[in-house]
Amino acid sequence: MSVVGIDFGALKTTIAVARNRGVDVITNEVSNRSTPSMVGFGPKSRYLGESAKTQEISNLKNTVSSLKRLAGRKFNDPELDIERNFISAELVEARGGEVGARVKYLGQDEVFTGTQLIAMYLSKLKQITATEIKLPVSDVVLSVPAWFTDNQRRSLMDAAEIAGLKLLRLMNDTTASALGWGITKTDLPTGDEPSRKVCFVDIGHSNYTASIVSFRKGELTVLATAYDRHFGGRNIDAALIDHFAEEFKGKYKIDIKSNAKAYFRVAAAVEKLKKVLSANTQAPISVESVMEDIDASSMMKREDLEELIKPLIDRATVPLQQALDQAGLKKEDIDIIELIGGSTRVPCFKEKIHEFFGKPLSFTLNQDEAVARGCAFACAILSPVFRVRDFSVHDILNYPIEFTWEQSPEIPDEDTCLTVFNQNNAVPSTKILTFYRKEPFDLEAQYAKPDQLPGKISPWIGRFSIKGVQPDPKGDFMICKLKARINLHGVLNIESGYYVEEVEVEEEIKEEGDAMETDEKADAPKKTRKVKKQIKKGDLPVISATSAMDAELRSTYHERENQMFMEDKLVTDTEDRKNALEEFIYEMRGKIDDLYGDFASEDEKTKVKKALETVEDWLYDEGEDTTKAIYIAKMEELRAIVGPIAQRYFDKEEEKRQAEREKHEAEAMRKAQAEMAKKQAQAKQKEDVEMKDEQKQPVVEDMDIE
Repeated sequence: MSVVGIDFGALKTTIAVARNRGVDVITNEVSNRSTPSMVGFGPKSRYLGESAKTQEISNLKNTVSSLKRLAGRKFNDPELDIERNFISAELVEARGGEVGARVKYLGQDEVFTGTQLIAMYLSKLKQITATEIKLPVSDVVLSVPAWFTDNQRRSLMDAAEIAGLKLLRLMNDTTASALGWGITKTDLPTGDEPSRKVCFVDIGHSNYTASIVSFRKGELTVLATAYDRHFGGRNIDAALIDHFAEEFKGKYKIDIKSNAKAYFRVAAAVEKLKKVLSANTQAPISVESVMEDIDASSMMKREDLEELIKPLIDRATVPLQQALDQAGLKKEDIDIIELIGGSTRVPCFKEKIHEFFGKPLSFTLNQDEAVARGCAFACAILSPVFRVRDFSVHDILNYPIEFTWEQSPEIPDEDTCLTVFNQNNAVPSTKILTFYRKEPFDLEAQYAKPDQLPGKISPWIGRFSIKGVQPDPKGDFMICKLKARINLHGVLNIESGYYVEEVEVEEEIKEEGDAMETDEKADAPKKTRKVKKQIKKGDLPVISATSAMDAELRSTYHERENQMFMEDKLVTDTEDRKNALEEFIYEMRGKIDDLYGDFASEDEKTKVKKALETVEDWLYDEGEDTTKAIYIAKMEELRAIVGPIAQRYFDKEEEKRQAEREKHEAEAMRKAQAEMAKKQAQAKQKEDVEMKDEQKQPVVEDMDIE
């Protein structure tokens, strides 16, 4: 059984697995330790991860990136206008008002929902992992931004199920990093020692999170989490693109914003420029054939970049102060400031954070892999197949949740709204709600402060219908108990409902007689009756309606995903067979006169060369695009011609190997016999010496003088 942690990023994704008594980050099919978070579509198959990145510039309209930012979004969400700046495919309204992407797939126009797109990508990650660890992949822990809502989390849960993954936990990014940091520490405070407080600062490609975590031996407790949802590497890229768009407009008379391919070529170039400027004070940028056959180039100084992103730099300390305020702490209370995320390498961000705390910054975690490793540790803790050091994780809820209901006509002063889970409430957490009702009723759950939510994401979480409610035997209210729970994923459910009922029961008890009485009647115990109240419990059916996908639709999407996976596999297998045939032709053309030259007659050589030429001509003409079976048939056809010649060569080689083996064995036998003879001679010589010594002994004794 596999234990996998996935850091699902907006730009790229990292996968870690627990194995060999540790946690390893695995590589993908091109040996990279992270995989681009994008999905593309073509006339024959999908392009997932690395292949999507390779095809991106030539397939912009059919490539969807920033997948995570689409989770749980509705098409009318105004924040999608921001996302359109970073996604080249057309975003449209899909089933149920969910945002989707319109692409051309297998020659047909298709609309895939955000959840489906994420499921496709997760399926690719599953395939990468299975190939690397050579085991089926099921159990995973997936990272999410701490600011994700119930709707967004359920979207990821649905996507994981569509992809055939068993999601053990959705884990907040910074909480995963905190787990990876703390579980390996052996010097955490114990007993009455004050806890160690660490601020984890995670600046990634699209968002910035600051989380303050308290550590004690064997546990971590998240005290506060604050964030900026639109602060990251892509905002730096956007500032650079705007700058060079203006510069190139004046310098080369071209407008890269009017040409999608030119825009994304410059985007790829500025991403590299940004990385170089993190280590150097200035760097060049060069974009070949940006548009209209123009090669564009320029220079950028780090100080000029910092001036471009000054509004971003000014916001760099806002989440830090918000986190401190939530936790009720001062800067001096923070013991360690740990930086993670690729964008924390930007010097001006590091300087700003250092100035804010007035303390050295810590980089003990791998900035790109810390979240994935933490998720893998979390998966190992939850998995029954791994033994892990005991370590408890106490996370928090970032948005308060309230319940509303209709007032009972018979309880005129009843409240109809209650905040059940406050901000920073522990996660997971369970609350018991009590209602007095005579008939079935409904509860609505929503976020209590909609203004805190991302964009215009609906504050609605779900409707829960409580059935089976009726008056008790006396005609009074039924006492209804509901178990509301925020689970490990950070989503809300009414897990169960039950009623309690007081019932009067008559019970016989024994009363002892007077010990001094001798009357027979008195000796017998007296029976009396006592009324006792007992609690009777029974289940109440709960029907839940949330943003989660219904089981039937989820099953349909799962079947469609499997179908597309098999289509992709067929295309890949076909391409592999075609490449194998092409390689075989080149290989045999070289071997027939060289390696196999002494084992084939001239007629046979001519026949082989003719067959190779014929198949090669076919391969670059009719065989350019055909089926897997035909490529296999062509390969078998060539093997049948070359096979006898190759067999002669292998037979001769085997004869040589056998002769060499026999020679080595004979030599080894000769050496063994010589060694044995030598040992026998030495033993005989030793025996002769001992015999001579024994023969001399009596003579010596006779000559002893007393």
